[in-house]
Amino acid sequence: MTEPSQPSTKSSTLGILKTPNDPRVCLLPKEVKRLISEFKIKVLFESGLGNSLQIEDQEYVEAGAISLPRDAVFNDSDTIISINHVLGETEIKSGINFIGIFNPLFYDTKFASYKEHKATVYSLDLLPRTTLAQSMDVLSSMASLAGYRAVIKASELYNGIFPMLTTAAGTLRPAKVLVLGAGVAGLQAIATARRLGAVVEAFDVRKSAGEEVRSLGATFIEVEGFTESSSAGGYAVEQSEDYQKRQKELIHEHILSANIVISTANIPGKKAPLLVETRSVEAMQPGSIIIDLAAEQGGNCQLSKNGETISHKEVSIVGNSNLSAAIPAAASNLLSNNYFSFLKYMEKSDNPDDPLLTASKIMDNGEWSHPHFTKKSQLA
Repeated sequence: MTEPSQPSTKSSTLGILKTPNDPRVCLLPKEVKRLISEFKIKVLFESGLGNSLQIEDQEYVEAGAISLPRDAVFNDSDTIISINHVLGETEIKSGINFIGIFNPLFYDTKFASYKEHKATVYSLDLLPRTTLAQSMDVLSSMASLAGYRAVIKASELYNGIFPMLTTAAGTLRPAKVLVLGAGVAGLQAIATARRLGAVVEAFDVRKSAGEEVRSLGATFIEVEGFTESSSAGGYAVEQSEDYQKRQKELIHEHILSANIVISTANIPGKKAPLLVETRSVEAMQPGSIIIDLAAEQGGNCQLSKNGETISHKEVSIVGNSNLSAAIPAAASNLLSNNYFSFLKYMEKSDNPDDPLLTASKIMDNGEWSHPHFTKKSQLA
């Protein structure tokens, strides 16, 4: 085993932790079994790891893992994996590797304990969206589920129905859905709403998204004068002030006839763009629904509160950036494959400058290693 002072991408003992207040599990028994058989890694797991999914500890034990209390997993592992764990006051040995989904570009202040313990930290949401990294892409996996779940959540809250329905008693008009942001979450929301029979419009700053939106049977709303960047890795980039003003006006026009708005627009490391102003909410029809998937980073809706469902002028606003956790079995299946692919890649890599590993590494032995943080510390 490599000494902590000489960090390595290889793990001899892997510890799996539960994430407080999150029912998802990052590694399931079938992937644990593969890790142990293919790489001879010793795997420890926190007792009750799979309780939220009705997975008994015995299933992990039969896969070859060892059940231990939380503190023992910390003490006996050289690599810890979880969904999103904050160390807090936990005492650990120095030099441990951590792998999770930390959204570090937006929440960079929570790494003081990792720095103090000279930890090496990898955040899978920083992986570049390349062909090589597709099997490890936790953002796409969870965004797809969130987009689907956003529509299902909206259908539960909406006091009408999605499809047009003609009966002897009359005809019910289809729901009108407006999707803001046509990335992975937005496209899945469009596809799900269309399957349910809704009339769908979608907006995105990227002109390239228009073809995908139309292929799903939705109308693409476009504001002229957008800015795109080939270096943004497929993400939207911040727009000019003039563009943002025209964007809000066009969204306001379309929101007047929408029954449901699903907003998914995010910019990595920055506050989510404000797309739905209070005036637009107040102009919506009573009983309308807004599902804001960008609430964690400030929200696309001016009135959104992260983790809360509120009512404003008879419009329900759901602020939830973690809707994938509402379907933990499906989410855990995808995450387990993502984490396994990343761990497998780490085990096979002999390149200290590997582009995927360096892109996802936030901290190396307690020192910032990602360019975003090294530049920020130099400016401080």
